[in-house]
Amino acid sequence: MESMGNMIRTHSCNDLRKANVGDEVVLMGWVLRRRDHGGVIFIDLRDRWGLTQIVFNPETDPEAHAKAHQLRSEWVLAVRGKVEARPDDMANPKLATGEIEVMVSELRVLNSSDTPPFPLDEDIEVSDSLRLQYRYLDLRRPEMAANMVMRHKAVQAIRTYLDDHGFLDIETPMLTRSTPEGARDYLVPSRVNAGRFYALPQSPQLFKQLLMIAGMDRYYQIVKCFRDEDLRADRQPEFTQIDMELSFVDEEQIITVTEGMIAVLFKKTLGLDLTPPFARMTYDEAMSRYGTDRPDTRFAMEIVDLTAIAATCGFKVFREVADGGGTVRAINARGCGSFSRKDLDDLTSFAVQLGAKGLAWVKMKAAGEWQSPIAKFFTDDERAAIARELDAVEGDLFFFGADKPAAVCQVLSELRLELARRLGLLKKDVFNFTWVTDFPLVEYDDKEKRFQALHHPFTAPREADVDRLETDPASVYSRAYDLVLNGTEIGGGSIRIHQRQMQARVLKVLGIGEEEARDKFGFLLRALELGAPPHGGLAFGLDRLMMIITGSDSIRSVIAFPKTQKATCPLTEAPAPVSRKQLTELYLRPDWKE
Repeated sequence: MESMGNMIRTHSCNDLRKANVGDEVVLMGWVLRRRDHGGVIFIDLRDRWGLTQIVFNPETDPEAHAKAHQLRSEWVLAVRGKVEARPDDMANPKLATGEIEVMVSELRVLNSSDTPPFPLDEDIEVSDSLRLQYRYLDLRRPEMAANMVMRHKAVQAIRTYLDDHGFLDIETPMLTRSTPEGARDYLVPSRVNAGRFYALPQSPQLFKQLLMIAGMDRYYQIVKCFRDEDLRADRQPEFTQIDMELSFVDEEQIITVTEGMIAVLFKKTLGLDLTPPFARMTYDEAMSRYGTDRPDTRFAMEIVDLTAIAATCGFKVFREVADGGGTVRAINARGCGSFSRKDLDDLTSFAVQLGAKGLAWVKMKAAGEWQSPIAKFFTDDERAAIARELDAVEGDLFFFGADKPAAVCQVLSELRLELARRLGLLKKDVFNFTWVTDFPLVEYDDKEKRFQALHHPFTAPREADVDRLETDPASVYSRAYDLVLNGTEIGGGSIRIHQRQMQARVLKVLGIGEEEARDKFGFLLRALELGAPPHGGLAFGLDRLMMIITGSDSIRSVIAFPKTQKATCPLTEAPAPVSRKQLTELYLRPDWKE
């Protein structure tokens, strides 16, 4: 292998254009592919900026040409040469540097490479575990490199916007105490405090509220957070939040600032001009129309409540559900009346897997006729009324759910998404933002037999509902708001409780008595007694945002070194065993085999 010597890189592999013809340049990068055309050797040289074709001609420089015979994929090169125009019939319009090539006069091999475990110049199927094991190779692939560049642009745009709007970037501790925030904590044993543990933060929630009490007024942080929970495509054990908190504001001011930030973010990354204000709907409206508090509004197919009609119909299943306090709802799959019986059976199985007892369907035929196993149970007037409610026309297909409201919402919400997938309605180049507001403050947990905070215990109740906090907590709404993009919650927040008495009342509703409150939140309760201003904020999942912006199917594609769905790192083989000595120093009993 050779050193760079006196060769200093003059351009990246994406810089050169026709205007550079005749220039002597020095490029450095990796061999993407090598082609030998009758003695002349062509190599595509790649770096993170792009690709340049370099040429080794035996007549121009026999020595460099002779060395080029040994070059293989992923070897690291430095080359000196002259920029030449490609012949018109050899230009590559798909490549930014496609009108030029570099005729090499000097070659230095900076490092060789074994054969990579998977090709980097082809769009082939490679297992996630192999890609993560060799993540540094995976990141050389143009689409992965582009994701990292896009993430950088996003972070820079966010920092600039928030700085321009008076926010301070303030770091909060990574080692803190365990507090209940919904998911399991990652615990860190303390060597100097035997038997005691730190927790890695699930969010900087309490510290950012303390910063408001400290008078910092506007805070932000792009920060790592940790949750020990079961993983899915859009979750990781460690993830990144865009965390924000503001003093002396209400919901409208926070939403306005946030929409401005999102607009700048999409302009800087995708060149899109968003037009705030974004759409809004209440939690109750979202559940009624879409069956979820994360509505995907890129397509219609909204849920319609037919309980009033079902209560008097001849179909016993619907009537009994309606009479028993349940609900009957339906969605209209516009133009899907041509679905085959197999399609319908598959969708029925899909609904049953979600907990439905079955799936009633109707195909709308000419003159309002129904094709359905349940058609005979409805009168002409009832069929006409249902068709009106669903805005149904000939060729439509509608599906019914009949059960308790929560069960029907879950099934029909997932069913409309499955239909949208089958119909190609989930366009990745369409970005529909929706604020969901006015969430319930608490929800009852049948397993724990107590109320739990729908967001977190520090969310302020709506002022008009405070009188019912102790007597009917389930009816109390909060001052919370989530921003949903294409059916994914990308962030959310709330106006916080800033008075100790109110915080104690909410904790009591959640089954947290005075002693437990002092033990877990005593520092916050004391701070609320020392001039806490009204404040609120929100946090965005940066990884989720980047997944949508880049059109990726998983947040692993936008994180440089992610974990698997089992929370492991194939690259470093973490988590890994540690020595008995380390465990002893931490006062942990090593009862398991090393």
